[in-house]
Amino acid sequence: MASSELHFGVAIDGAGYHPAAWRASGVEPAALFTVGPYLAAAGLAESAKLDFVTLDDSLGVQPGESSVVRGRLDALLTLAALGPVTHSIGLVPTVTTTHIEPFHVSTAVATLDHVSRGRAGVLAVPSRTEAEVRHFGRRTLPSASEARVENTEVIDVVTRLWDSWEDDAIVRDEPTGRFIDRDKLHYVDFEGTFFSVKGPSITPRPPQGHPVVATYGEDHDLLIEGKTLAIVSVLLGETEQHALDRRRQLDSLYGNEFRPPGRDFVGTPAALAAALRVWSTGVDGFLIRPAVLPDDLELFANETVPELRRAGLIREDYTGTTLREHLGLAKPANQYQGV
Repeated sequence: MASSELHFGVAIDGAGYHPAAWRASGVEPAALFTVGPYLAAAGLAESAKLDFVTLDDSLGVQPGESSVVRGRLDALLTLAALGPVTHSIGLVPTVTTTHIEPFHVSTAVATLDHVSRGRAGVLAVPSRTEAEVRHFGRRTLPSASEARVENTEVIDVVTRLWDSWEDDAIVRDEPTGRFIDRDKLHYVDFEGTFFSVKGPSITPRPPQGHPVVATYGEDHDLLIEGKTLAIVSVLLGETEQHALDRRRQLDSLYGNEFRPPGRDFVGTPAALAAALRVWSTGVDGFLIRPAVLPDDLELFANETVPELRRAGLIREDYTGTTLREHLGLAKPANQYQGV
């Protein structure tokens, strides 16, 4: 990767970020609960040679009135379905860490890494809603600081569990009938503030060693193992007026003005490329949130990306096969190797 190249991910959440997107998208509302739109969006991102796609999730139904999309597919299971039928794009589901046991998080994300042949990540997000607390009934709502500390502890336990199998623990020696080398499986013996986990995992070490872990920063940026990707919501049009008209139409369908938090771009694909170039100072890339899917992703992939490529800001093609290789991250050493 050239030093000027940026990393790019794209959020493929439902019909798009705008609450009225489901009424303006080419995607049939009924298809939002099938894998088809997500596969099509991931394919578009892959054809543009982007690093990864994300899929949002929570353990509670989305807030809002009857006019907005409520209900969703499980993000990790949906992206697992895309693993065998995509080839290069990284797959980064949101996983809620407050109510789900780290053992389950570790095995599920490791499985995603196996079925995608090393393209898994996880966006680890704590839960801070009473609705999610009521769905489980096992605890009270954690404070914001407590949830952040717990999120960090979950990530620590999960990475230990990924390491609890050495890379060559499976020997598959048919003549002797010896499938695994038991000496290369390790107890993690984790004792923390929130969890006590013995290990080892039931899932062999993922192909990447550690699937890529992302969290949200205080400014709502995406933090990925030392890299910062700014989140940009985009609504595009062939002209600036077309883009503004599209926003007015969406707001009219919604019944109110809707403005996403953080960086919000409305304009042409070429103007977006110019804005991203200006905003690239101090960040390692961007997570693009299309207002309407697939419309805004198609314009981004087919018109903005070529502009970025001509400016040397995005790769010509994939140079590796794993998400870590896309992001320029080394495979972590196994902390239990030889212990």
